[in-house]
Amino acid sequence: MKCKIIHESRGRLRVHLECARMSLDEADVLEYYMRSVDGVDEVKVYDRTCDAVICYRAERAAVINALAAFSFPAAEAMQLVPEHTTRELNREFEDKLAMAVLRRTASKLFLPVPVTTAIAIVRSLKYIHEGLKALLHGRLSVAVLDATAVSVSMLRGDFSTASSVVFMLSLGEILEEWTHKKSVADLAGAMSINIDKAWLRTGETETLVPVGDIRPGDEIVIRTGCMIPLDGKVIEGEAMVNQASMTGESMPVAKRPGSYVYAGTVAEEGECVVCVEKASGGGRYDRIVKMIEESEKLKSTAEDKASRLADRLVPYTLGGTVLTYLVTRNVTKTLAVLMVDFSCALKLSMPIAVLSAMRESSGHNVSVKGGRFLEAVAAANTIVFDKTGTLTYATPTVAQVVPFGGREESEMLRLAACLEEHYPHSIANAVVEEAKRRGLSHEEYHSQVQYVVAHGISSMVDGEKAIIGSAHFVFEDEGCRIPEGEEEKFGTLPAEYSHLYLCIAGELAAVICIHDPLRREAKAAVRALHDCGIDKVVMMTGDSRRTAEAVAAEVGVDEVFAEVLPEDKAAYIRSEKAAGRKVIMIGDGVNDSPALSEADAGIAIATGAAIAREIADITISSENLFELVTLRRLSEALMDRIHRNYRFIVSFNFSLIVLGVLGILPPTTSALLHNMSTLAIGLKSMTNLLPESEQNSAN
Repeated sequence: MKCKIIHESRGRLRVHLECARMSLDEADVLEYYMRSVDGVDEVKVYDRTCDAVICYRAERAAVINALAAFSFPAAEAMQLVPEHTTRELNREFEDKLAMAVLRRTASKLFLPVPVTTAIAIVRSLKYIHEGLKALLHGRLSVAVLDATAVSVSMLRGDFSTASSVVFMLSLGEILEEWTHKKSVADLAGAMSINIDKAWLRTGETETLVPVGDIRPGDEIVIRTGCMIPLDGKVIEGEAMVNQASMTGESMPVAKRPGSYVYAGTVAEEGECVVCVEKASGGGRYDRIVKMIEESEKLKSTAEDKASRLADRLVPYTLGGTVLTYLVTRNVTKTLAVLMVDFSCALKLSMPIAVLSAMRESSGHNVSVKGGRFLEAVAAANTIVFDKTGTLTYATPTVAQVVPFGGREESEMLRLAACLEEHYPHSIANAVVEEAKRRGLSHEEYHSQVQYVVAHGISSMVDGEKAIIGSAHFVFEDEGCRIPEGEEEKFGTLPAEYSHLYLCIAGELAAVICIHDPLRREAKAAVRALHDCGIDKVVMMTGDSRRTAEAVAAEVGVDEVFAEVLPEDKAAYIRSEKAAGRKVIMIGDGVNDSPALSEADAGIAIATGAAIAREIADITISSENLFELVTLRRLSEALMDRIHRNYRFIVSFNFSLIVLGVLGILPPTTSALLHNMSTLAIGLKSMTNLLPESEQNSAN
């Protein structure tokens, strides 16, 4: 597309596209297309003027070439734009704000006094009605203050002041609604998940296919620990589904044939077949928005405190109003007190600060479900790590396959991959990938698989029971034996690897040795967490004690627990909380779910099991453990911002009241300054908490 450079400076271009007009959708297409160019840091597109501002650190020629190659149809086909953006929302409120100012200006300039008086009376009725309704319900709220200010002005016959008050109140409402909705929309966009693949059933065959290829009417198979990728109706089987993310229900819900299931919910137990009713993306975003707006999880202790304080201050404001009138007998000074309240700023800025922090965390590959979890992270002094997939890489590899009982190595790996491919765990993924690397196709030849949480998998192969899992599962729970004469072979298995045991008909068939390298940054991240005020770092794993202690010594944790079960992890966290400590738990598997639920803040690795991500309060990517350090610093910065906001709101608004009582500020000026300060602190609360230098140091 043809475009013209309007202005240029180092690392910044302002260009004008040669097109007659630009729709909101086209503006989004251009914005996300340029964002996808390597080295482009920021893009702003102005649809009204067909201009775009591009900030970049790449070669100038690369940006120019990308602009030259751009076309709306081609870029739209790339599907770079997310399902929902805030451009339309911003346009809506920009227009509302502009029209409000234009109407006010036009009425002051062109309408006669009787008409403006009538308009003021009509527009005042809304606020008077809200105030009376609050009083009838026994509430002394901000609505009472607003109604009193408007009523006093009108009873004095000062309709100009009443009109100004109503205008400022309406302007404040628009700005507050805009600020809050944008924060919610930004957060919802960050929380929207993208499930890549699902098991499609065609006849008796199951095929792993991209979710985008699934259409309404298709049948998908959902198993324990898996996230449901699409809305639909259960037609076979039964599963217990955790749908807290959609409905807020804390307990899993039984889903039987005829029941409806929602995208983004997770099967905690069981297996079912779902007939898809909505294609990818249908309705999930709106449900996330609803969850954000309604969930009590969003409210931190600091938010609750601010909200309660705001309500408690209303009677004092009314009392101050009465006292001012009794002392001064000056209605203007009395109105100056009424026009300033603490509640608006307190109730707006605190939630906005939390929502903004949650949005900022998403920019660091951290998804947070509520403000109280950020507060918990800021206050935490104990952090508990699972080992596999957390302190170690989420992509372990198969180092060796040791067959037993005269069985073939390739056949045992093939069977192991066939069993493991149904369950999302880093070790299971390693087995499947090794079979793929060796060119072993593993079409299913077993019966229905059963997942035993924290232990392994059980199925039937050619009429014989086949199990794969931990030593505790196969030898203690299932009573499997080592083939006669191969005890020495078993005793010489390499100790530097984790072991996965495959048994057939009660006899050990193979041991799969898993190489699970420690994350490069693990030691430095643990040290950084100590520096951030975490005084106890604990590692808990189901692996052998020898392997666990070796990893713990290298990483530098304070305590290590090996060969533990899920209930042991949860019990430890309960004991720490009973001792008065704030605990963070980090895990990635189904077996970590009980501990994640018990912790003050449960953190799941994004590549781990879906049920872990669903139960967890926070999800981080698997790229870098320093994201935990960034999360800690961001949480502490949020609590500091909340406390600073509180101090500023109280001191600034008290100053306005004093100046009003002294007659220095008229009521309209007090109202203007009050509303502008509320807006300013709301906008300030939407800014990033961490400076760029600190973000870089955390990474």
